[in-house]
Amino acid sequence: MKHETISKATRVIGPLGDALAEHDLPPANTRRWVIRRKAEVVAAVNGGLLTTDEACERYNLSLEELISWQQAIHRSGMGGLRITRLQEYRDQLQDVDA
Repeated sequence: MKHETISKATRVIGPLGDALAEHDLPPANTRRWVIRRKAEVVAAVNGGLLTTDEACERYNLSLEELISWQQAIHRSGMGGLRITRLQEYRDQLQDVDA
């Protein structure tokens, strides 16, 4: 039986159109998640530079958080990343209280 080796991407196109390699990604200890950094991580995952598990582990993200970034970009482009999780939770709580 022949086993195929899945090769990992070495570069992807980042959110601003530049080629990104793993060393171009935000540092693992990133605490301030500006739009560009979130978009770079999403591009890395979507392009095969990082797996979902690698991104979550490297950046201490929940799977839900990473998926929310991917969905925000899919729906609204980079501008969709402007809203923070805290703002989303506040909006949900206001909807429940109303």
